[in-house]
Amino acid sequence: MAKLEVVQILTKKDSGRIWNVSWHPKGDVLASCGEDKCIRIWAKDLLGKWTNKIVLTDGHKRTIRQVAWSPCGNYLASAGFDATTCIWSKQDGEFECNATLEGHENEVKSVAWSKSGQYLGTCSRDKSVWIWEVAEENEYDCAAVLNAHTQDVKKIIWHPKKDILASASYDNTIKFFREDVSDGDWVCCGTLVGHDSTVWSISFDGDGSRLASCSDDCTIKIWKEYVPGNPEGVATVDNDSTWKCVCTLSGQHSRTIYDINWCPITGLLATACADDSVRIFKEDVGSDLSAPTFNLICNVEKAHNEDVNCVSWNPTAKGLLATCSDDGEIKIWNFIDN
Repeated sequence: MAKLEVVQILTKKDSGRIWNVSWHPKGDVLASCGEDKCIRIWAKDLLGKWTNKIVLTDGHKRTIRQVAWSPCGNYLASAGFDATTCIWSKQDGEFECNATLEGHENEVKSVAWSKSGQYLGTCSRDKSVWIWEVAEENEYDCAAVLNAHTQDVKKIIWHPKKDILASASYDNTIKFFREDVSDGDWVCCGTLVGHDSTVWSISFDGDGSRLASCSDDCTIKIWKEYVPGNPEGVATVDNDSTWKCVCTLSGQHSRTIYDINWCPITGLLATACADDSVRIFKEDVGSDLSAPTFNLICNVEKAHNEDVNCVSWNPTAKGLLATCSDDGEIKIWNFIDN
């Protein structure tokens, strides 16, 4: 079996549960957020140890649920339970909150930048997904308020190559949104149905042709994109792709799977679970893309002392994984494939 080895445990006394960690695009900085209403910026010191370099405290009045770096790495967005999204920028070595986005009626659960850097997405307990367009410096215009979901929206991510947003919800579905080129309105261009309970998280593979999802139903699903005119003959509508579930992984998790992350470098899938474990899945070599097979190759039981909330592969360092938990700890792991 492959294994995960702890490189370092990052902790801050009395910081409470940590909800999310996010790697800078260059992979040399890690941002974390949680119950203490703070954002912490971590980087290596001269001895190569990860150290808390900066603490941002004046942005949110309640728990911070997620942080996300912009593709250029110059901005950090944070989603708060105070119904706001803050945009931070680094100037003269210091981070400043230079924009606060308001409009959601309840907790903002997730925030994500488009690959182009032109758009920012937010989603909320109020069941809505908002698209913000980056205007002039420090200005963000609301381009769309999308009410396609019928329940709390847990997670949003952007396609790695296109301005297409995917969302996961308490209504058990995943939805896709894109801008209609004919009139500029944002529309729902696909709904994925298959999970039996809340979809907690989603992650695209490296080129965006497949999507992994995880759920309260304790399963992972792999969805494949079939573009118009696809050789498999899968029907498409209105020149939009059709996404089909091509694989379901079950029996490996005993409780809710809170997060999933598809490594763009190795193709490995990592999951964070309410049973306190972190698991790594690997696709079989030569696997049929329309009926792929994945195997559990690493299971770290009691990776944390409480629920694991987030797993995040480093974008540049092969096999480096960050996790965080209700136990107030962040762990940096090195994946070793024997």
